[in-house]
Amino acid sequence: MKRILAEVLLVLALAGAAVFGWMNWKSSAANVGQVAELTAQAEDAGKKVKAAEAALEEVSKEIDPLKIKSLELDAVRTALSGGETLKDLEAAYKKEKSLSPERQVGLGALRLLTKGSKDPATVEAFQKALEMADWTGRKKVICAAQNALAAAGEKVNVLSECAGSGDPVKVADGGHDAKPAKGGKDDKHADPKAGGDKHAVHWGYEGAMGPDRWGNEFPTCAKGKSQAPLNIKGPFEKALFNVAPDYKPGQLKIVNNGHTIQVNVPPGSKLRIDSKPFELLQFHFHRPSEEHVDGKPSAMVVHFVHKNDAGKLAVLGVLLKEGNENPGIKALWAHAPANEGPEIAPEGVMFNPANLLPREYEFYSYEGSLTTPPCTEGVRFFILKSHVNVSKEQVEAFPFKKNARPIQPQNGRAIAS
Repeated sequence: MKRILAEVLLVLALAGAAVFGWMNWKSSAANVGQVAELTAQAEDAGKKVKAAEAALEEVSKEIDPLKIKSLELDAVRTALSGGETLKDLEAAYKKEKSLSPERQVGLGALRLLTKGSKDPATVEAFQKALEMADWTGRKKVICAAQNALAAAGEKVNVLSECAGSGDPVKVADGGHDAKPAKGGKDDKHADPKAGGDKHAVHWGYEGAMGPDRWGNEFPTCAKGKSQAPLNIKGPFEKALFNVAPDYKPGQLKIVNNGHTIQVNVPPGSKLRIDSKPFELLQFHFHRPSEEHVDGKPSAMVVHFVHKNDAGKLAVLGVLLKEGNENPGIKALWAHAPANEGPEIAPEGVMFNPANLLPREYEFYSYEGSLTTPPCTEGVRFFILKSHVNVSKEQVEAFPFKKNARPIQPQNGRAIAS
């Protein structure tokens, strides 16, 4: 009996030892897992700390130049705070008949430094600079004015490319102005030679942003008193000067910018107005003609866009009437893209803009504006009296059924002939 009892106690002892050993092993295994997990977390935290330290170091590198810029800005603001420089500049500019967009935006910048962004005259200066900018190579002016107006809390559509880029704009245009967009319903005209950039505000020739709505986003289109195009009719004033195109052949560069077919011209071609040279930037087409003569449009018109050293724009218009096939247009249409896209420069293909001119250069002339947004005024138009033929098939091959702004009020403007 004692032996049996001893054996039972031995079994119980062994079982207890086994249970105790198992529990110790279980606890040890759990501890090992916890240690491994904590080790992994520590390593991950270490990596994050290193990453944060690296990021902090990068931020520190960026902060130092910002501190310098801030000190420079404070120095400029303090130096100008007396207002004497602003007074001197305003007095000097009053003697000018008109300011360039660059000078106007510079005046706004000086007011911004001395008076702040909430000063009404500061806001007015930048608004005027924006209205004056002809969107032909003046991206810096446009961006400076738009960003300043946005900082002042004004409602303004800032172009996406003004968010930090300092690159110059070109002259796109299916009508002499800013930049291209999509499917004939966006916006162009900013670069006489742009080919596929997009604007923040889209416009077109029909629909929700057709010509009757342009003024909603571009005030000058609605409020301007010297808008183009015009219906050309008498009585006329006598023109006291002449125009003389001097165009040269060059590599063909052609683009469908979403509003027109446009040819960007290399330097060297000029229009001389009373012997004063204007550089030819580009030419493009409208269907039907934007200008009317005695109330009647032509099948199409070619607008040759020029600019002088002072930034003044001049447009030479050649009206196209349906008739025989035009060899010059045939050459262009052979390479003209049917859809919007980047500029095309066919290898070895040359073109002379003079191929689209009539023999005689008698003209009608008037002071107008860009015929597309932002409708900036101060553009001189010279519409040649002599027409050039274009075949019906060539008109039909033009990828835009209608891309002409309606006739604008003359508002007492003289038309010379």
